[in-house]
Amino acid sequence: MTAPSITIKDVAALAGVSPATASRVLSGNPATSADSRQKVAAAVTELDFHPNAQARALRSTRTNVIGLLVSDVRNPFFADLAHAAEQAALAEGLVTLLGNANESIPQQDRYLDTFISQRVDGIIAAPQGEGSSSLRALLEREIPTVFVDRTVDGIDVPSVTTDSDAGIRQAVEHLARQGHERVGYIAGPQTTSTGRDRLKSFARAAGEFGLSTDPALTYFGDFQSASGSAGAHHLLGLAQPPTALLAADSPMAVGALATLNRKGLRIGRDMALVAFDDIEWFSLLDPPLTVISHDVEAMGRTAVRLLLEVIDGQKPASVVLPSELIVRASSGTPDASLGQP
Repeated sequence: MTAPSITIKDVAALAGVSPATASRVLSGNPATSADSRQKVAAAVTELDFHPNAQARALRSTRTNVIGLLVSDVRNPFFADLAHAAEQAALAEGLVTLLGNANESIPQQDRYLDTFISQRVDGIIAAPQGEGSSSLRALLEREIPTVFVDRTVDGIDVPSVTTDSDAGIRQAVEHLARQGHERVGYIAGPQTTSTGRDRLKSFARAAGEFGLSTDPALTYFGDFQSASGSAGAHHLLGLAQPPTALLAADSPMAVGALATLNRKGLRIGRDMALVAFDDIEWFSLLDPPLTVISHDVEAMGRTAVRLLLEVIDGQKPASVVLPSELIVRASSGTPDASLGQP
């Protein structure tokens, strides 16, 4: 008989694979290599391992479906994130149900409730707000959950986020060296972790590199393009307007760019512009846009890996990915006449 101390972790160790891979092999998941199946089968035989009936029954209830909730499907960053996660999940034999929160807590909760009712195996979510009842229901029901891009204070689940501080600091230092003193910042909503963290990073870097800390230079947007347009319009209307703008995400940068174009300002000459997030066509603009870049593909893949580990009963550590400044022609030296009363 199998010794009570023999577990799937012992099988995985002997086979030289991860517990998640061993679990998928034993549950008959087709998303496993022939080599892994052979190694696991040999380890099972050597250890005389027999999964107990309860564990087998639990595995049989799996749907091989996960829920993926993004903040705004129109945002190219989240579109790329969804694609990366969906492809990574598909490679593991999982189908993805996609939900679009549209930066709205009620819409988020409607999708989360649907994911729960559909009995998905787990959920990857870019959460809205500071912790709705539906988000907390995931914990109460012990549904495997991973947060991506954003986190919520008081909800302890594995997450994949970006170290925004490094890229923002590089951007502020670059603008300061270009001679900019008044930099307008179009911030994201302060109800999100990314909105708060990026604003703190900008304020800290502005003080460090001698930029103006005038609070009028910060406009609070909502991570959508219309607020970027409104933010640029507001900041350009100040008695002492900025000579550069930094937008906290790509849709707000697009909105700001539209306003600058409508006003006939030359990007990189009359007004510098930097965007957080790099999207494919930013490098194709004339002039190409300076950006704070981070690896959205790695974020999607890592979120799926962490979720599979949670589903298999593990407690993976959260992952923080780097960000970096990519300098292009949009962040030039300010015109000497700009910003004068």
